[in-house]
Amino acid sequence: MADQEAATGVVAGRPLAEGDPLRGLGWRGRLMVAGPAFVAAIAYIDPGNFATNFAAGSRYGYLLLWVVIAANVLAMLIQNLSAKLGLATGRNLAELCRERFRRPVSWGMWVQAEIVAIATDLAEVIGGAVALYLLFGIPLFTGGLITGVVAFGLLALQSRGHRPFERAVLLLFMIVLVGLLYTLGRTGVPGEAVTGLVPRFDGTDSLLLATGMLGATVMPHVIYLHSALTQRRLRASGVEQQRFILRTTRLDVFVGMGTAGIVNASMLLIAAVAFAGTAIPDTDTDTIEGVFTALGTTVDGWAATAFAVALLASGFASSGVGTYAGQVVMQGFIRRRIPIMLRRALTLAPALLVLGLGVNPTEALVWSQVVLSFGIPFALIPLVLFTRRRDLMGSFVNNRWTTVAAVAVAAVIVVLNAFLLVQLLIVGS
Repeated sequence: MADQEAATGVVAGRPLAEGDPLRGLGWRGRLMVAGPAFVAAIAYIDPGNFATNFAAGSRYGYLLLWVVIAANVLAMLIQNLSAKLGLATGRNLAELCRERFRRPVSWGMWVQAEIVAIATDLAEVIGGAVALYLLFGIPLFTGGLITGVVAFGLLALQSRGHRPFERAVLLLFMIVLVGLLYTLGRTGVPGEAVTGLVPRFDGTDSLLLATGMLGATVMPHVIYLHSALTQRRLRASGVEQQRFILRTTRLDVFVGMGTAGIVNASMLLIAAVAFAGTAIPDTDTDTIEGVFTALGTTVDGWAATAFAVALLASGFASSGVGTYAGQVVMQGFIRRRIPIMLRRALTLAPALLVLGLGVNPTEALVWSQVVLSFGIPFALIPLVLFTRRRDLMGSFVNNRWTTVAAVAVAAVIVVLNAFLLVQLLIVGS
């Protein structure tokens, strides 16, 4: 089916207009291409980002602001490659890994991707549960169940086509953005925040937290997902249409990831302005509950409520996107598809166990992001290998500098993860 579409050119099952794509498609065509980046971007502002970014701002002020900016620039590059892969090949990254790698390798990649999916769901369900507790006093375990049910409801929208699901995710994305920008507006940002744009660390702990921030921002499951969102969305029938699709996809990624970057920077800035270097009695601003309480104390109740609403929207949306990504990974790697309710239950169980055992939610969130950072190379390295191959990508193939940049990104992430593993072993011993 994908090959047939590639030969004829379709948009959502209908033929593309011939000739000049700007005349033939106009804004309607742009809107048909747009959307996948915002679904992917919701994973870049999930509750794990709340935990790591607020912890970074509370402990180190503006020191790690550059990490947020750099991680989102990397995200733009990575998600653009993933989107191109789906557009060019009509297959997603997991499917290509199954086709191009030996079976033991692809099955091993599937196992680690499932572990990443569990870590992802852990962060998202815990975030939604904590938000429900802060806003309505709902017990954490019950809040986790509610978050899982809402995520399933979001996924049910896909039976009506991709647009209803994307619109629902975009609405929740906007709630997160507005909530955090309102809170940031209440705290204000002094000019000294620009000092955080200078790359530097302050000891091993700050490097550990920065790696967690990287894992919270560059999400391995949406590297797989983005290629699936674009693989049958729009197929070009000529060179002009290919150029049109590529430009519009780049714009979609730039706007989606750029907006996610604004959200992430807002988190760190709020914490840096309100909490860094300030002793707030009986409040631990390294935790999400402490952030909520401290905002109510140092700013006002409205700022605290806006923060909690943003966290709730993030948990709901990212949980649905994460479950969708898990289904894509399983189907792509091993050609198996299980009922979405069963998959929701399987990935929900570890999060509910953590909540039921009374583990500190914020610590669980931060460590889940560290686990995610280890999953990035397993998705990123095959992505770079595939997108540099002209026999797969055709006119969408990477140029030399794009490949060089992607290889450099992959190398940095691998080195950081290796350093983090060594540090964890030293601490554990």
